[in-house]
Amino acid sequence: MDFLSSLNISGSGLTAQKLRMDIISQNIANAEVTRTENGNPYRRKMVVLSSINGGSSFRDALDKATKVKTSGVQVHSVVEDQAPLVPVYNPNHPDANEEGYVMLPNVNTAQEMIDMLGASRAYEANITAFNATKSMVLKALEIGR
Repeated sequence: MDFLSSLNISGSGLTAQKLRMDIISQNIANAEVTRTENGNPYRRKMVVLSSINGGSSFRDALDKATKVKTSGVQVHSVVEDQAPLVPVYNPNHPDANEEGYVMLPNVNTAQEMIDMLGASRAYEANITAFNATKSMVLKALEIGR
């Protein structure tokens, strides 16, 4: 049953990295949004990941049945980046202040693309680990025939 924990770990990594890529895409899409529903400029969001040490009832039951403590990664939270907004002089913009400055989101598209590459590579690494585990299990089953 140890291979199941390997598959669970890879699966949790896939889920976490997919959400991370979704949040990065949201940041890129909102890089020029000067007014959200609450009236303020969009703020960059970041995903905070943490280690899994049990938690779900299925995982706890599986741990007890196999006497193996599963692990993995989970999304702890999605937080807003508190870095300052970027002032841009554009007195004709409807959201410009009295001095003619518009506050743009604190999203750096180059940084977001770098983060997207990292999340994509981590996703690919989890797929590789998942497929390697699956291949080993299939080979073990062939030996048992």
